Amino acid sequence: MYFNHKHVVVSGAGGFIGGHLVKKLLSSGAASVRAIDIKPFSEWHQLFPDADNLALDLSDRANCVAASTGADVVFQLAADMGGMGFIERNRALCMLNVLINAHMLLAARECSVEQFFFSSSACVYNLAKQSSSFAVPLREEDAYPAMPEDGYGWEKLFSERMCRSFEEDFGLKCRVARFHNVYGPLGTWRGGREKAPAAICRKVIEAKLSGNRSIEIWGDGSQTRSFMYIDDCIAGTLAIAASNMTEPVNLGSSELVTIDQLVSMAESFAGVHLKRRYNLQAPKGVSGRNSDNTRILQLLHWEPSFPLLNGLKITYDWIDQEMRRGVISGRDMALRYAVI
Repeated sequence: MYFNHKHVVVSGAGGFIGGHLVKKLLSSGAASVRAIDIKPFSEWHQLFPDADNLALDLSDRANCVAASTGADVVFQLAADMGGMGFIERNRALCMLNVLINAHMLLAARECSVEQFFFSSSACVYNLAKQSSSFAVPLREEDAYPAMPEDGYGWEKLFSERMCRSFEEDFGLKCRVARFHNVYGPLGTWRGGREKAPAAICRKVIEAKLSGNRSIEIWGDGSQTRSFMYIDDCIAGTLAIAASNMTEPVNLGSSELVTIDQLVSMAESFAGVHLKRRYNLQAPKGVSGRNSDNTRILQLLHWEPSFPLLNGLKITYDWIDQEMRRGVISGRDMALRYAVI
């Protein structure tokens, strides 16, 4: 109900999470939704005619002011990012996201925005606490002493501190959620920016369709992670944005699995059993990471709980459908996604 009659801005709206967030806001009574992304409309994951859609580069401060003018609430999701393969190989590009975050905060202050939501990441956590596959769930205080993932993790942690300072010094209400591995349909599933659930689904489907009964796995398969379904992510994002939380909070599932177990789930959907080839030189991230949901449970009496097996099946079926029908491009893609 908090967003009823509010004028809302979603930056990064052409991305996976941003597109789902715009869809939810449009159906939830917001007075208006301004959707912004640097990509041309033909490349947006979802495009909605009821939104005020703008293609703007938010590393330019003037564009951030234009985006924020008249807004009550800003969701800052815009970032140059992807899965571990992208993050480990593009640290400088990830660090440059600081420009977007700083300019959006400045614009929000200049335009008298009521509430600013920043999408941070579990990549902010101290690497020393993620060195074992027997992952102890990460509490919010485990981000300090600071030693996050190089590039993307440092950018997110620094931007969290900017949000805190803008709230303390300028009175801008800032809410920060640390996303843990979001997945689901309408996400990136190829091209180098996809995350583990989508990449594994694609590889299993490729193996089934080609008859080549093998799969390459990055790392030794023992790495552990928790994966949050997109519907949980959107529900948590809206709840945190509307809350009185002044400190960063985890937004992630606490259902821990190994990468090998993730592959087994996808194999069960395909009805195949694949020979596993482990690429130990490929980017694999930390050995273990899980979300401690104590804080969000205490403050919101809620936590992400959509079962991984169910969410992965939905994601697998969507990717399978995309691969079987072949690639469609340009405006046809945007129009098709808008009616899903």
